[in-house]
Amino acid sequence: MSFISPSELLDIEITGTIARIAIARPQKRNALSDALVQALQTALDTLPESIRAIVLHGHGGHFCAGLDLSEVRDRSTIDSVHHSRMWHAAFERVQFGRAPVIAVLHGAVVGGGLELASAAHIRVAESTAFYALPEGQRGLFVGGGGSVRVSRLIGVARMTDLMLTGRVYTADEGHAAGISHYLVEEGAGLAKAMALAEKIAANAQMTNYGVMHLLPRIADQSIQDGLMTESLMAAVAHSDPLTKGRLAAFLDGKQNKVKPGA
Repeated sequence: MSFISPSELLDIEITGTIARIAIARPQKRNALSDALVQALQTALDTLPESIRAIVLHGHGGHFCAGLDLSEVRDRSTIDSVHHSRMWHAAFERVQFGRAPVIAVLHGAVVGGGLELASAAHIRVAESTAFYALPEGQRGLFVGGGGSVRVSRLIGVARMTDLMLTGRVYTADEGHAAGISHYLVEEGAGLAKAMALAEKIAANAQMTNYGVMHLLPRIADQSIQDGLMTESLMAAVAHSDPLTKGRLAAFLDGKQNKVKPGA
């Protein structure tokens, strides 16, 4: 087990093929400063090539309370555009990086925190999690990809409600709306995420790559273009030597068949 510290804003722990990245600004409810967003991008870009799954969580009582508003007081229009694009670049590394990301959501998952969570591939929410997009009440608009990612998770109508009214979802409401894939008791999120990461890390790399990089792009394509992209990705995955070995093991009865609860 080894530890890496790209900055005082993140704690990173490597265990085998799994990386745990913790946002480490608990005194600020893990609010996203420019330095923190840049540190996250750097961390994702420099993880060892052996990493097959990433668990993202927050120290203290909250996952992430969103943008650190103390940094935006005197920002010009063009500076705001560049700031938003910097967030886009960092969150792109989450969604389209080297390995699938499982986010553990607890406490505040608000504003930019919800935008960050929506870039992850799997979201495990604890019962303490709550969700909001308070930008509308502060004269702001989402700038970290939320208009694309959050709206696709919960739908434009629900996102409109959150932004116009300041509504706050509980963990149960967020789960029902589609924000989280798994809902667990308080304190159980990290263990659940690590168990999922172990399963994901054991998948064939090419399959994981297709799910991460091709599936969301296929969703953006026309039906016929998507079907062609699917065929090409299926052929690439099938040609992977690891895939051939796994298929042989299944056909020879060395791998278990799918069963409920597995």
